[in-house]
This record gives sequence, structure tokens and C-alpha cells, in this order.
Amino acid sequence: MSGVTNDDREVGVGPWTGPLPDDPRYDPQLLAEGDRRNVADRYRYWTVEAIVADLDTRRHPFHVAIENWAHDLNIGSVVRTANAFNVAGVHVVGRRRWNRRGAMVTDRYLHVRHHPEASDLVAWAAEAGLPVIGIDNVPGSVPLEGYPLPRECVLLFGQESTGLTPAAQEAAEAVLHITQYGSTRSMNAGAAAAIAMHAWMLRHA
Repeated sequence: MSGVTNDDREVGVGPWTGPLPDDPRYDPQLLAEGDRRNVADRYRYWTVEAIVADLDTRRHPFHVAIENWAHDLNIGSVVRTANAFNVAGVHVVGRRRWNRRGAMVTDRYLHVRHHPEASDLVAWAAEAGLPVIGIDNVPGSVPLEGYPLPRECVLLFGQESTGLTPAAQEAAEAVLHITQYGSTRSMNAGAAAAIAMHAWMLRHA
């Protein structure tokens, strides 16, 4: 054992060694000081703008939306997962402000939109030609497992405490639930979003 704990280990890479690259994607400050960000190795030393531009060339054609009426702390987790799956966009419905700590700055690499009401999201989706698919364990919902998720769509999630609002449920083309086998009636919103996004990946990616 080296005696070095996980907390003692530095994340990322130190200053660039050798001749500096002649590439506008690289950030001069990161080259000089090191890149300690939580990014994939292929993006080491790149500027945020360069990373976003590269991600834009291969984003998956579905969006993720979450209602935010009570400063839901799960939004950060949803955003972080959306970044991991490189979704086309993230939409926050309701209150504009949300707790970004859980996102671990991944929102910098995504296109995040705000919609004051669910009707605003639906209007945007209709103009973009995207069906809205709700994810919530409510009466009348159908199992996510086996449902033919559209390749281009918006997955809409409710907040942890109350789930999807009636207005959001009514606006959705379909409302799906994740089959559960335990005693609780619902699961963490961040976990549900991750499961639903992965279900899309299994079908289309």
C-alpha cells in the first residue's frame, strides 16, 4: 500500500510538456496550468467552446425536460446524466433557477433552455416536430419497458415530491412508468431519468 488515499490523488493532467500544440481548440491557460476538469481524455486542454462544438456534431436527437416548481435538487443529477448521454438539449420548466451543484459543471457542455410553463415547452416541441413523452408513475401510465420510444422526442420528468403536473400529463403524447417491485410507489427522479435515457440508448444508439 502506498498510503495515498483517493482524496490525495489529483484529477486530470498537469501542465503540457513539450512543444505547445498549434491548434485553436486548446486553451492556453490549461496548457500552462494543467487540466483538472472531469472531462474525457480526448478533451484534455480543450476550451469549453471547442468541446461543445465537437459534441454538437454527434448529439443524440432527443431532449430531456424536468419540471421545477420547488427548486428540485435532482435537476443537477438529471443534467449530469444528460451530458453523459450527449442529449440534444435540456429543458427546465417552471422556476428558472436550479441547484447546479449536482450537475458538476456539466451544464456548460449542454444546451439548456427555460420554459415558464409546461405549455411553453409543448409549444416549442410542436414547432420542432418533437413528441413529448412523460415519465411518471401515475394512473393510466404504461410501462417504459417495451414501449417504442421515438428516436426524436422530449422525455419530460416531474419533480421528486409531486411528479408530473396534471398540465404536463395532459400535454404528453404518452406517459410511461418504470416498473417497480418493492414497497415504495416512486423512485428518485434523478434515477428515473437515468433509466429512461438509457432505455432510449438501448433502442436507438
